[in-house]
Amino acid sequence: MAERQGSWPGSAVPQPSGLFPGLPRRPVYREPHPVAAAPVLAGIGATVLWFVLFGSVGRDLASYAWWTVLAALSAWAVSAALAVLGDRGVAVGVAVTSGFGLSIASTFVAVRWIATSDWPMW
Repeated sequence: MAERQGSWPGSAVPQPSGLFPGLPRRPVYREPHPVAAAPVLAGIGATVLWFVLFGSVGRDLASYAWWTVLAALSAWAVSAALAVLGDRGVAVGVAVTSGFGLSIASTFVAVRWIATSDWPMW
């Protein structure tokens, strides 16, 4: 029986094109721990609940904004810790949602500042 020298048809390893036959193949880099959708959604859900709890403590715009800043800073610290020590998918969800929540609070502050010409944070 004759031995086959090339790879099997349809194999996952691409054959060199022959354009640069003396060069080695390019390496394929893969993520060792890919991020899945479920942990990202879990991080988003936890952060939304976190911001709702912190935002409900504020009684006016200034206190709401300061509580939101505090919630965002603590969420970013948790996100950094999760990125290093825990699940990076949850860290992505927490970081994205905390940035979005902080931008909502800053939009409210900016609208009040534009409408009244008075900085509402103090």
